Amino acid sequence: MKLYHVTNNSASHIALSDIPVVEYVELYNDLKERMSQRRYHIGHYFATEIENGLKFFLILLDDTTSEVLVTSFVPDYYSEGLASLTALHPAFHPFEREIHELYGVPFDSHPWLKPLRFSHDRRDKSSTMDSYPFYSIEGAELHEVNVGPIHAGIIEPGAFRFICAGEQVLHLEIALGYQHRGVEGEMVRNQNRLRQTLIAESIAGDTAVGHATAYAEVVEKFAGFKPSKSLSLERMIAIELERIAMHLADTGALATDIGFQLYQVACEALRTVTINTSQAWCGNRFGKSVIRPCGSNHPLTEQKITLIRKNISEVRRRYNEVREDIMESPSLLARFEQCGLVPKSEMETIGGVGQAARASGLLRDLRATHPSGYYTEIKHEPILKHDGDVMSRLATRMDEVLQSADYIESALANYKPQGDIPAPDYNATLQGDALAFSLVEGWRGEICHVALTNNEGEIVKYKIKDPSLHNWLGLAIAVRSEGISDFPINNKSFNLSYCGHDL
Repeated sequence: MKLYHVTNNSASHIALSDIPVVEYVELYNDLKERMSQRRYHIGHYFATEIENGLKFFLILLDDTTSEVLVTSFVPDYYSEGLASLTALHPAFHPFEREIHELYGVPFDSHPWLKPLRFSHDRRDKSSTMDSYPFYSIEGAELHEVNVGPIHAGIIEPGAFRFICAGEQVLHLEIALGYQHRGVEGEMVRNQNRLRQTLIAESIAGDTAVGHATAYAEVVEKFAGFKPSKSLSLERMIAIELERIAMHLADTGALATDIGFQLYQVACEALRTVTINTSQAWCGNRFGKSVIRPCGSNHPLTEQKITLIRKNISEVRRRYNEVREDIMESPSLLARFEQCGLVPKSEMETIGGVGQAARASGLLRDLRATHPSGYYTEIKHEPILKHDGDVMSRLATRMDEVLQSADYIESALANYKPQGDIPAPDYNATLQGDALAFSLVEGWRGEICHVALTNNEGEIVKYKIKDPSLHNWLGLAIAVRSEGISDFPINNKSFNLSYCGHDL
């Protein structure tokens, strides 16, 4: 019996009857060996309730062949439990923790089945934020530093508990879940697709375009809608505009954290130009409303194309000057280089994704490994750095700004609106008894949306993975053996999403 249904990111939905239902022991033994190869990583892994218990789904990505492997199993876990995959491959840890939290599934040999989100529908209601099992180390010379959950700035809540020897951080534990919003449940509760689109745009406010694109692609796969080349191109423009805007913001924020206000002001000015360009396109500075399923309300016009090209060309030119100044600043380099190291091997072990993984030399970029839409035309070359420090994470961002600007200019240089982009369709019939997934490389990294439909074509399960789910552990690793005063710049060099985690 085959273990997986093999597909790719550009393919349509999958009939549930085509997804193998395997024995867990066989899947476990396969993953024990398969996941030791760098070419594979987890797209998503979750459980859903069925009449007689739970059914598990696993989406596995092959970065060498661009194949996506999909499988499922229905275990009799109540009496014996499941052997933990996390014990073999730590990248499984957030998925097994969530399954345990929601359904009480025991995972034998899991190193620490602590809560992931404290969702309102968790199995153990006695498990609360007040009883979170923070790790502790005994020692008269050690002390703990607690930060949060109320953030010192104006962003979302999260608790950071440091165990320190003097100023040196020995361990950092990050506890999230303070604002669990029930997003996945809301995507199912109301089948109105305009409402679902608006929720998708709000999964992580700084990634409105990325998550809205993932949602739109899921719906389109169920509906059998194939976006035209024009629509795919315009979606790529929107995603790359969002990438530029957020990388500019992070460059400025890192400069702020070490007192370089000149760089911060310059980057904020350029970010303003970028997000104002999005506003001129669709009426929203964060790109909300530009992505809609099965069409667009804001197809580009020649006037808007001219504006985008002009603005992005200017942003690229001026930002490159800032980049060159940064690379020649001894005090900045001294502060960022060799700070917050996360080796490639560690990033691979924890399942790191996005620009943080690429800064450690790990090729995790869906635009290259699992392209869809217009990215199949680009032949994207991922930008890799190899030191895995704050400077590498900044340098990756800086180079990606220039690369994204080049992609926009190249795509729009000879682009003439064809008038072939339809208005959105919120009422298209969706295929029943099927699974659809979407993989989108957002500015922070890998976004994965997965949905299941019933026999009437209604979405009955919706799962969302923001790249932050993987990378929070990377931040905890980065600060080990660092001075606690280096935490702010390490935190900003990852710039992870609290709300993207607290779904």
